[in-house]
Amino acid sequence: MAFRRSRFLKVTLALLAICVVAYLTAPLWLSTIGYALIHDDGPAKADYAVVLAGDLRGNRIMRGGDLVRQGYVSAVLVSGPPGFYGINEADGAIQFVVSKGYPQEWFIPVRHKGLSTRAEAQVLYPELMRRNAHSFLLVTSNYHTARARRTFLAEAKLHPGAPTFRTVSSPDSFFHPANWWHDREGQKTVFFEWAKTFARTVGM
Repeated sequence: MAFRRSRFLKVTLALLAICVVAYLTAPLWLSTIGYALIHDDGPAKADYAVVLAGDLRGNRIMRGGDLVRQGYVSAVLVSGPPGFYGINEADGAIQFVVSKGYPQEWFIPVRHKGLSTRAEAQVLYPELMRRNAHSFLLVTSNYHTARARRTFLAEAKLHPGAPTFRTVSSPDSFFHPANWWHDREGQKTVFFEWAKTFARTVGM
């Protein structure tokens, strides 16, 4: 009986110590979880920028416009799945960015029916190849960059001669990798992005 009590006490103390260490180091490992979602190659000269759908706050499309303004690309292909109230998302995004002072002629809508990053890649690679593009900048929200990069690399294997790309992140209004756990929107972003990452890994 004494042996069992001693063993129980040791296990309890060990679990307590683990909990204390986890609590004290939470900012370190939680931020690691956030940073693991990001892969940002940074911009370089390319034929096009490709802005992925899914950002209703306009950060991605404005990042694409900035890449034209900075001379990295001459035009932006805007991924356009079905949007809201009968407006294609590419059309809504372009209307938004033009209202912010960017020239409309910089942006080319690519309308489609895809509802996933993989579906976007399946549409955008043929469009880029039709335009004889050799390289492009893949623009998406910071938390989405790593998964988007893996998705486009996988899809490129199915398109011989596909253009190369660099992943360029845009800021997100709610996700900040160093402190994403401080607000509910950041927590939701990390939860759903890791859930999608896991689903993609197991082939769902």
